[in-house]
Amino acid sequence: MRTRVRTAVLISGRGSNMEALIAAARSPDYPAEIALVLSNRPDAPGLSRAREMGVAVQAVDHKIHAGREEFERSMQAVLDIHRIQLVAMAGFMRMVTPWFAEQWRGRMINIHPALLPAYRGLDTHARALADGVRVHGCTVHFVVPAMDEGPILAQAAVPVLDADTEGSLAARVLRQEHRIYPAALARVARGGLTVTGNRVYDAETAAEPPALVVPPV
Repeated sequence: MRTRVRTAVLISGRGSNMEALIAAARSPDYPAEIALVLSNRPDAPGLSRAREMGVAVQAVDHKIHAGREEFERSMQAVLDIHRIQLVAMAGFMRMVTPWFAEQWRGRMINIHPALLPAYRGLDTHARALADGVRVHGCTVHFVVPAMDEGPILAQAAVPVLDADTEGSLAARVLRQEHRIYPAALARVARGGLTVTGNRVYDAETAAEPPALVVPPV
């Protein structure tokens, strides 16, 4: 039986995507093992939830470090102790330095609540509503030093309804985040991906899916 890839989930808050990853990894045929949940906030609610779900947890408080790279070197030491091979950011609200991004190049992924490259940064749902877009969604991508950039692994789109509020749209997107993040992590853990420029290719080419049109025609 193939050894599962030891994975750390980085969080700053409640960690709903963290829970989705832990739940998926309970399947014996899932290729990644969630071996650690690491937070930059000792009071992050997700740490207690991860502990309840049987996962090792650790906090590295960024506030007690002299700078970003000092903080990241402390994180790196923890990741090394736990023999981590992949990193999945799940609501980790810290920009990484080029040094840390290089340590984990091709082995660190993030989920963002928008269809990148649109709506990088914060307040993605409010901005989408203000712009009047008809389709919104979420993206899983490899992490690079620039914020919310990097080769895209997976995206899910949802319709923007006339009655939507920021909260209702966020909830619809979050349901899709919980679907695509475990699938994207599994793709990385299985291997066989090739990155050319900003595009990710699988060893096998999938059949062409149907088009998504909103509203339907």
